[in-house]
Amino acid sequence: MLTQKDQTLLAEKHITEDVLNHQLNQFKTGFPFLKLAGAAAPGNGIVVTDAAQQTYHLQSWDQYLDGGHKVVKFVPASGAASRMFKNLFEFLDGDADIPDSDFMRKFFDGIGHFAFYEALTDACVVNEGKTIEDLVAEGNYKAVVGCLLGEHGLGYGQLPKGLLQFHAYDDSVRTPLEEHLVEGALYASGRDGQVNVHFTVSPEHRPLFENLVKTRVGEYEQKYGVKYNVTFSEQKSSTDTIAVTPDNQPFRSDDGSLLFRPAGHGALIENLNDLDADIIFVKNIDNVVPDRLKEPTIKFKKVIAGLLVETQKKAFDFINLLNSGNFTHDDIENIIRFMRDTLCIRNPKLKDMEDTELAIYLKNKLNRPMRVCGMVRNVGEPGGGPFMAYNADGTISPQILESVQIDTQNAEYVEMFKSGTHFNPVDLVCAVKDYTGKPFDLTKYVDPATGFISSKSKNGKELKALELPGLWNGSMSDWNTIFVEVPLDTFNPVKTVNDLLREQHQ
Repeated sequence: MLTQKDQTLLAEKHITEDVLNHQLNQFKTGFPFLKLAGAAAPGNGIVVTDAAQQTYHLQSWDQYLDGGHKVVKFVPASGAASRMFKNLFEFLDGDADIPDSDFMRKFFDGIGHFAFYEALTDACVVNEGKTIEDLVAEGNYKAVVGCLLGEHGLGYGQLPKGLLQFHAYDDSVRTPLEEHLVEGALYASGRDGQVNVHFTVSPEHRPLFENLVKTRVGEYEQKYGVKYNVTFSEQKSSTDTIAVTPDNQPFRSDDGSLLFRPAGHGALIENLNDLDADIIFVKNIDNVVPDRLKEPTIKFKKVIAGLLVETQKKAFDFINLLNSGNFTHDDIENIIRFMRDTLCIRNPKLKDMEDTELAIYLKNKLNRPMRVCGMVRNVGEPGGGPFMAYNADGTISPQILESVQIDTQNAEYVEMFKSGTHFNPVDLVCAVKDYTGKPFDLTKYVDPATGFISSKSKNGKELKALELPGLWNGSMSDWNTIFVEVPLDTFNPVKTVNDLLREQHQ
């Protein structure tokens, strides 16, 4: 039974009682596992390009940019960096006063190589009256860590990754936000020299992001001869989901109010849908490298974008042909081959359809958002994988899946996941307008059955949380998808602070 306080909270979040009840029911019913046809691999769902093809795709992208189309670089950047410093928090809260793990010893051995070293030294002097070297020499390691993580110092334990100092240059240091601005200038600058970059941020950090852009954007505009249009949005509270107790009753905070939680990056499909763009690049905030290593990233961003616009044009041509009514059986066969060989969509029922029915089906399949996803060789990094999966209409198509979407009781599926040759580094280029130039409503191409339930806690109490279909998983389930192999050196995420000591971030 909802109280007046509950109803007020729902109204503030723009969540209806029907939506609330649907979410509560999902906790009881759970989500079905996906039916798999196999892991995608080269020759079976993953395209491997040669030098000639890459050159052609690069030319296609350059020509597209010259055509005056609007391109946006979309970067989810709202996540806090707290998990990046998990080991440091454990050391700070632990009993040991000196580094007591390989991780902490590596951190202090390499501390002078972090881009934030000088800023941290300044914080130590202000707060402790001593430099990092002095504090380490006297064994006061925790003071150094405290100045890095605490609000009295750099506050890195509470900041999002996008605002941390990642890379040191001769005359400056850069945050991931700035590296994304540079990337945008190098592969998403339109004919008019404008670079559109959109960051999703948390409300409490938005002023910090805006201030950083304000103070630094002019430098990059001058250096790269571009004009930036940097915009921000926040995850909508209407996409929050109710938390429940282990026995599926609404979880209430100590003050008796219902607890709603952000529903994962899948909620950002709403933010993506709000953008005015022809083509949207999607990339995680922490997957950036210094300038000296950017060349492969820039090249393959253009390669996959070129392939996308080429494929989109073919799809549009086929749709226009079907709309004209002036097509032959051979034309239908040609479109089916395009669906099978380029989009990797298979439907065993096609052989039973007449040409008229086929034309309607094919147009429906072609007229939807399209994406090309870079995939890297699997070397043990965590991440979702590319699969060929069955859809509700009986077709088989490429999908990016996380381990939670796979039935771990099915030995065949588990083996598919373990033996996959590639994984998803979140390297997407998306075409979001139809053949008439009208934006798709991206929320209509989400598979709601691909959400999942996770276990969390609040003030020491267990709870269950509802995660919406992931942004590049179920939220794009009904898109047309192409997987393309990209080099491993285009993927350099920073999951822990010590990852910044890797050669790729020095």
